Amino acid sequence: MTTLETAARPIEILLVEDNPADARLVRETLKDGRMETNLTVARDGVEAIERLADAEHYRPDLILLDLNLPRKNGLEVLEEIKQHESLCSIPVIVMTTSESDQDILRAYKLHANAFITKPVDLDQFTEVVRKTEDFWFTIVRHPLRRG
Repeated sequence: MTTLETAARPIEILLVEDNPADARLVRETLKDGRMETNLTVARDGVEAIERLADAEHYRPDLILLDLNLPRKNGLEVLEEIKQHESLCSIPVIVMTTSESDQDILRAYKLHANAFITKPVDLDQFTEVVRKTEDFWFTIVRHPLRRG
């Protein structure tokens, strides 16, 4: 697959988020963004791992991961992703309400690519999502994405 073919395909993003309002806001912000994206939402950690387990049919280019999740928390999900040979190269951005130094340190020790504390303000939240999209898909270099 050439770089042009890769660039022509929509960017696959897995959002692991149990708050429907936050998920809707991320979806709407990305829809209005500069890049064409396909957003898949997993509502808890177990659902995220199940989606990622089907690597033949689904492999995101980026994972946006909340920490406070039902059934399996975000740090557990991050640890599983980064220990799995076929998943560990997928960038994972922790997007959470937590400002805990302990959460930040633990996420980076588990090889998170970034840690973002979600702003409470709606406009600031939207701006953070836009800047994240812009940074990860216009500035950062990635290996060729699978088609």
